[in-house]
Amino acid sequence: MAQDIIKVNTNKAVQEAMDALEATAQKAGATIFARVDHAAGAEKVGMSIPANQLLIFGNPALGTPAMEIDPRAGLFLPLKVQVYEDSEGQVWLAYEDPKETMKDLDNVDKSPVIEKMRGVLAKLTSKAAK
Repeated sequence: MAQDIIKVNTNKAVQEAMDALEATAQKAGATIFARVDHAAGAEKVGMSIPANQLLIFGNPALGTPAMEIDPRAGLFLPLKVQVYEDSEGQVWLAYEDPKETMKDLDNVDKSPVIEKMRGVLAKLTSKAAK
């Protein structure tokens, strides 16, 4: 499962990297559905974890073709990218490889739309990490 998760390191703080990711995704035409602050959630229950946020976003131009092939693709959409600080203080942008995530669906992983999703995720995380 770990090989299904793609990680991009950054020298930015979690908040700064997440802000950059959100802005980059919006510029690319994505709809931002939610931004989840896991560390803030932990604080609400008296626990503490390093900075950790999740961005949930999508674009029907990418997601709809996958769901036309197999409606269960909707289980894995919209796309998500996590920005988190690890135990050594390194900040990462991480996401699941859509080809791996959707490999058990009917031919979705063989569709050109999956390569587009992979390209979008790689481009967005790379830009946000710089």
